[in-house]
Amino acid sequence: MSNPNINWAVIEANPKFQNLYRKKTVFLWGLMVFSVIYYFMLPIGAAYYQELFKTKMWGVINFGILFALSEFVVAWAIAFVYSRKANAEFDAMAQEIINDTQKTGA
Repeated sequence: MSNPNINWAVIEANPKFQNLYRKKTVFLWGLMVFSVIYYFMLPIGAAYYQELFKTKMWGVINFGILFALSEFVVAWAIAFVYSRKANAEFDAMAQEIINDTQKTGA
């Protein structure tokens, strides 16, 4: 449903679009840095903190297994945080840009 007559250069020059792009980029970089650090804590921890990762928590389940499973929880949490932020802030900003574009016919 793309309109081939949209002037994308005008939209890109719009200060509201630039603000949306900047906010979204900073937010996504923050999430990415956090996720990469958390991801690499598993192999680094398993290599350099073997005693911690071998610590039994419940029966045969040790800290290393729990930490590895926490990677899934963190991935879902990151998706949830992004979804909330996008729905609350980014989508409203994008809708403003769309409305402005439709008014000006850009």
